[in-house]
Formats: sequence, C-alpha cells, structure tokens
Amino acid sequence: MSLASQIAPHLPYLRRYARALTGSQAAGDAAVAATLAAIVADRGSFANDVPPRLALYKAFQAHWRDSGAETTSTDADSDFEVMAGSRLAAITPLPRQALLLSAMEGFTSDDVGYLIDQPTPAVLKLVAEALADIDRQTTTRVLIIEDEPIIALDIETIVRDLGHGVTGMATTADEATAMFRAERPGLVLADIQLADHSSGVDAVRDMLAEASVPVIFITAFPERLLTGERPEPTFLITKPFQTATVKAAIAQALFFNSTAQPGA
Repeated sequence: MSLASQIAPHLPYLRRYARALTGSQAAGDAAVAATLAAIVADRGSFANDVPPRLALYKAFQAHWRDSGAETTSTDADSDFEVMAGSRLAAITPLPRQALLLSAMEGFTSDDVGYLIDQPTPAVLKLVAEALADIDRQTTTRVLIIEDEPIIALDIETIVRDLGHGVTGMATTADEATAMFRAERPGLVLADIQLADHSSGVDAVRDMLAEASVPVIFITAFPERLLTGERPEPTFLITKPFQTATVKAAIAQALFFNSTAQPGA
C-alpha cells in the first residue's frame, strides 16, 4: 500500500485534532500541511512499525514539538484566532494534548504515551491535570441544538455537570435561531440533521453572521463536515460520544473564546 493510501483515511481526523489543539482552522490546517511536507521530505519520519494512524499522529506531534507550534499564530485572521494564539502561549500544552488525544481521538493511554513521549503513568497524571483545569474554567451559557430527546438530555446533563447553564434546547434550525436571538449563548452545541430535515449547519451559519460564538458540532456523520473544503468546524465530536469527549471539546472551545461569560 502506498504512503498516500495509508495516510488519506486518517487526515480528516488529524485536522480535527489539530484545530481543537490550536483553536483555529487556519492554524490547525497549517500544522497538518507542514507535517505532510515533512513526511514527504523525509519518509523516515513516518514510522513503519506502528499502525498508519499512530504513525501519522506521531509525525504531527514531532512537528508540533520541534517547530514550537504551541506558541502564537502569526497569521491569525480573526479576533478569535488572536485570542487563541495569546492563550496558547500562556499555558502548558502537554496536558491539553494528552486529554484531546485520549478523549477526542480515542487513543489508549499507552498510545498517547507513545505520541507525546511520556510513560503511561505520566499520561494519566497529565489527563487528570487537564480535567482539573476544566473544573476551574469560567462558566457560560450553552444553546443545545439536537432533535433526539435522549441525546439532548444527555448533553444537557454534561453541560450542567460542568457548571454551565443552558439557554435552550432546539430541535429545528428556525427554533435554534429564535433561541439564539432571544438569549445570546456563550457556546453552541449543534447536531447536523434536525427534526424537520433542516440543517444545524445552516442554523449555525446564520448565528455566526450575527455574532461570534464558539460552536461544537456533534454528529454521526463527521465525514460531511471533514471534507477538506472551507469552512469546516474547529470543534467536531462524533456520535456516539463519550462524556469525556464532550467535556474536552467544551473546555477547548471555551478556553479559546473571549466571550464566555461567568455566572451561568
């Protein structure tokens, strides 16, 4: 199998990880592109003694570490990305990487240790550190867009357990837009396919035309948003999801957001 064939199936999810790590589509995609260029320049940087997905993420982690990519992005094209860059420079990146690799990307603790060059016990401590940071995070109010009642209630429970409030739970695009206008949330959690066959993507697009707010898409069809075409979401969770995955994504989205308001 060619190198391209080994890498291609995993690229959309590497872009997801890179964007969540940087808080920016532009910065995340640039880091992935630089990783691919490094692999092409040095085929030895793509390990052949581990599964291709692990080898690809390892090459990305090596680029991230060696290039100093965890500091600010110099080509930020929005206030959100400027905030992301300034906050990236102010925190320890390793706990955040360990949490995202385990909770969002689904790697085992042993695999995470391989990716970030840490023993497994250290990985567990890093994840615990990141989760403790989540507990100290500023609270906000969240709009949930989800047409399946059980899933909506599950998401609501996770949100409230994190200390956040809920502005509303919409099942259609029109309902979501009306709730957004009635009470501006600090975060939106949105499914793609809604009850009346309307689109959560369209609803979010209308919201973002009115105000800047972080958005996390939660969908059973991630491939519909991970196409390589712009715009794509910075934060994307695949159904069925784990509670830790949602917590990690919410923490990252709010970490990079300058508009989250206390007092949920």
